[in-house]
Amino acid sequence: QVQLVESGGGLVQPGGSLRLSCAASRSLFSSVTMAWYRQAPGKQRDLVATVTSGGSTNYADSVKGRFTISRDDAKKMVYLQMNSVKPEDTAVYYCNKVYPVWSWGQGTQVTVSS
Repeated sequence: QVQLVESGGGLVQPGGSLRLSCAASRSLFSSVTMAWYRQAPGKQRDLVATVTSGGSTNYADSVKGRFTISRDDAKKMVYLQMNSVKPEDTAVYYCNKVYPVWSWGQGTQVTVSS
């Protein structure tokens, strides 16, 4: 199984920026499409962004133009650069591959509030 460790969350003001990081333990990481998901309180976990092994990206409409997903296969890392954040971006953020997923990590809390 793969272990995923997310970090970089915190409290940020609306309009601010945050960079999330995800470390994966498995060497096959480089062959799969990776993703960031988020889960707000009382809501389902939603797909936010994906990045293929070739570097192609895709985003949910709600974050398009504001968030950027990237990966560093040599370091087995995935990143999510969050710019112009909004209160509705408040959630626990998780990285994983696209479905079917590996075991979930603990996630990292992002709170957007003034």
